[in-house]
Amino acid sequence: MKDEQDPDGKSEGDAVTDSLPHRKIPELADIVMSNNGRDAGKKFIVIEKQENYSLLADGKGRRCEKPKLKKNKHMTIIGKASGIVEGKLTSGDKVTNNEVRRAIKEYNEESSSQAWEE
Repeated sequence: MKDEQDPDGKSEGDAVTDSLPHRKIPELADIVMSNNGRDAGKKFIVIEKQENYSLLADGKGRRCEKPKLKKNKHMTIIGKASGIVEGKLTSGDKVTNNEVRRAIKEYNEESSSQAWEE
């Protein structure tokens, strides 16, 4: 069944995507969700950028020492890592796996608490 469209031309399913950042190209310290591949649905942090690719780590399966190379079009930006991780990545320092795991955990806790407030 097709989504009904508003007079503005938006469908009902667009309400979820309107709250996400509209950038297509991730930046350092962005928290992204994989859309394709066996890691679909997993959250990662961008620890390095290339032209059409980003290097991703989650601190567990994909550690900072061996990050995942993924095309930018195969991920969705869902947030920004705060605190230590963002500061280290923007200054060019290396982050530890523990810091990456903690940043993703903080994002998960923050997003779940916002869901309860609504």
